[in-house]
Amino acid sequence: MGSNMHFRLMKPKQRAFTLAELLIVVIILAILAAIIVPQFSSATVDAQESALDANLTGLRSAIELYHAQHGTLYPGAAATTGGACATKGTGAAGSAQAFMDSLLMYSDVAGNTCTLGDTTIYRFGPYVRKAIPADPITGKGSVVGEIVVTNTGAVIAPAAATGGWAYDTVSGQIVMNSNAVDSRGAVYSTH
Repeated sequence: MGSNMHFRLMKPKQRAFTLAELLIVVIILAILAAIIVPQFSSATVDAQESALDANLTGLRSAIELYHAQHGTLYPGAAATTGGACATKGTGAAGSAQAFMDSLLMYSDVAGNTCTLGDTTIYRFGPYVRKAIPADPITGKGSVVGEIVVTNTGAVIAPAAATGGWAYDTVSGQIVMNSNAVDSRGAVYSTH
């Protein structure tokens, strides 16, 4: 063991990725992104359209319940300013404000509204909690200026892609106020 043997520690040879290998990985990632990203954006549109259908179903149910409890009267058809309530609605007959008051406040059989309910006079409603929902496509429809109210009884067919809601106090019909088409080619106002 007297030998002078030298042991050299050899470093393993480090190997790096080549430019070609890196380019191949980047190309594969780009192809995957091109496939996946459109599916996510499609899912967003589908979710918005499903939310639109859900909002319309809720609003239509509220309108029909109001109609059933108030005889032949639809929300917004009568002024919401009458009655003996100290904090009553402010909507004139046929206005967007009257529509909102009718659904968001307590009401009597004649359609007069009040912020406080009781068991004798203001015993109906509220039919919608907190606020009228916005249409999920444009985000409009939760305030008075974004609700178009008519009183013709005719089928509502919006002429523009305005957004928000279009409502008729004679028929109780409510639709999205838009003639734009959805992802399946149907007009939003036909949802």
